[in-house]
Amino acid sequence: MIFKRTALTKVLDNGMKAEFSIVMDEGLHKAVLYLNGRPIPGPALPQPLTPPKGEVTHWMGNRPSVGLTSDEAEKIIREVELENSVILHRRKKL
Repeated sequence: MIFKRTALTKVLDNGMKAEFSIVMDEGLHKAVLYLNGRPIPGPALPQPLTPPKGEVTHWMGNRPSVGLTSDEAEKIIREVELENSVILHRRKKL
């Protein structure tokens, strides 16, 4: 896993710093949640929360997980998709 950049940073109610980073893994980009600098295993993109809890509509991470608003989730998803579209475009040229 190769770190590319941080897409979003937020401080949680418990004071922990959550960073949602874009990383390269197995030839494609994905999002990874870091809590206080420690990577948390979980899905490669924000997942819908069913049912939503107020403004929180998505989540990332498994034990612990972090809630995201729809704007935050869309930002992370957009950035991962953009990075992957560049890679796929370059592969088509070869």
